Amino acid sequence: MEKACRDCHGIIESGKSVCNCGSNSLSDDWSGYVIIVDAKGSEIAKKLEIKKAGRYALKVR
Repeated sequence: MEKACRDCHGIIESGKSVCNCGSNSLSDDWSGYVIIVDAKGSEIAKKLEIKKAGRYALKVR
């Protein structure tokens, strides 16, 4: 099961215990899903304050 980082909302593959941002605050309880391909040119990435391309959860509890 994938987890989401509580700090950056990045989706983490199962088996990993640390996010790409360096945080180990991961949650199984998340909802919504967005894939950012071009973080610099995306209006959604700007609104969500996402700086890097990747998969992100919209809500993490």
